[in-house]
Amino acid sequence: MDNETLLAIYKIILDYLDVGVHAVDKDGKTVIYNKKMMEIEGMDIEDVLDKNILDVFQFFQDEESTLMKILKSGESILNYKQKYFNNKGMEINTVHNSYPLTNEGGTIGAVEIVRDVTKLERILDSSKFIKSESDAYTFEQVEANKWFPQDVLVVAKQASTMSSPLLVIGEHGTFKNIIAQCIHYNSALEGNFYSQNCAELSDVYMEKLLFGDKDQAGILEIADGGTLLLEEIHFLPIEIQTRLLSSLKNKKVMRLGERVERPTNVRIIGSISDDPINAIGEGKFLKELFYFFSQSSIVIPPLRDRKKDIPEMVKVLIKKYNERFQMNVRSVSKEVLYELKEYDWPGNMKELEHIIENTMKLMRDEDFIDSHHLPANFNHKTAEENEFLFHKDKEIKPLEDYLQEAEIYYIQKALQFHDYNITKTANSLQMSRQNLQYRLRKHGIAKK
Repeated sequence: MDNETLLAIYKIILDYLDVGVHAVDKDGKTVIYNKKMMEIEGMDIEDVLDKNILDVFQFFQDEESTLMKILKSGESILNYKQKYFNNKGMEINTVHNSYPLTNEGGTIGAVEIVRDVTKLERILDSSKFIKSESDAYTFEQVEANKWFPQDVLVVAKQASTMSSPLLVIGEHGTFKNIIAQCIHYNSALEGNFYSQNCAELSDVYMEKLLFGDKDQAGILEIADGGTLLLEEIHFLPIEIQTRLLSSLKNKKVMRLGERVERPTNVRIIGSISDDPINAIGEGKFLKELFYFFSQSSIVIPPLRDRKKDIPEMVKVLIKKYNERFQMNVRSVSKEVLYELKEYDWPGNMKELEHIIENTMKLMRDEDFIDSHHLPANFNHKTAEENEFLFHKDKEIKPLEDYLQEAEIYYIQKALQFHDYNITKTANSLQMSRQNLQYRLRKHGIAKK
């Protein structure tokens, strides 16, 4: 096989690897730089190839490129964590094994095999959901906001006095995360409140985030002494749920790639937007994990089941946004109140707050919110609700046409609920991003 073909094969293999590979010659010029390395460092190959790494990357004053160190020493550097910056000033955090490249004449270069920890570190940082008690929701606040029925608050306050696991059950938009914060800040725990949505990350990152690896602690260790809210816990793969259950029962964590168990004592709150029994039946929720949480649970009813509370909620929201926008709106008209009560509220209290906020943003000096003030998409949705089902004065459509209309309607509804985020919408509909994109194109549904 000729050298050109061999080089092409080597390049293809390098680009298939899920680790970064960066090799330099004896002068520090890049000779190999694979696709994964480009992703990790946010660079194009033209930015790096045939250039001295010191002309491309910036290192801290007391730091030196491990590749350059190896060219001087000729010795390997293993499991080394390094922080540096690319030519755009972006911070990069990696853990790598670096080796000298030698032949009979001595060192001819150096190579790094790199794992990216930048994304994981950012995720871990963002998982610290509440930085201080001044940012937190309290029972006093939510009682004033009228978000939760009194019986839910009674159970939540009781739960805050215990350290046992807790499962919060409620549809999207019922503020499950807020009730979890209230419980934490009403408890005697000294640690912080952490939150992570299990539907937002790939399985690989979720496992690293929870358990950590040999390079850094996971959130089960970091949250020691505090509370960890795992939102949409049923989105965790069953094998990760099994490992999580073992860690929680034993109060010990074993990081990925290690055999040493580390102690942890964290209060776990799980939340789920589906019926947990259905989720168990569908193989999404580990039955044993559900039993572990079933010592204590809170069910938050959907807004459509408590429409009598809408007038009071609206009053509180108007007061809130009057203060925020320096306005003096007094109330809503009877027509608006009727529309709000007639609507089915798939997005629950969160959707109601968005409607009031967006309405008041567009108002000027009016005292009352009237129908024409409501956002156009809400008026459109209420019209859809009224027209979607069969009416006696309408002709019966062919079943295929009706099913297609139903599909378009439901996809649009899911998109609106998730603020047109394709990944979240696809997850909630339990389909791949590609499948959802295909249906959007097929039906001509705008992604906004």
